[in-house]
Amino acid sequence: MTIMLMILALLVGLVIGFFGARKYMENYLRNNPPISEEMLRTMMLQMGQKPSSRKLHQMMQAMKAQAKKSNRK
Repeated sequence: MTIMLMILALLVGLVIGFFGARKYMENYLRNNPPISEEMLRTMMLQMGQKPSSRKLHQMMQAMKAQAKKSNRK
């Protein structure tokens, strides 16, 4: 009986830990996007484009909108 309770507690802990870690990572990535304006500026310069602050801002807003859209699904 004791062994069964230990196994059950382990399984419950694993499930709660998995969903807790998943929720934490989703919130972290939402608050700290992996691509910043500086990274976009560098990529555009490497592709031979001259990035303006307006264009960078538009691209960041489009990426945020796309992220929100994909999170709703």
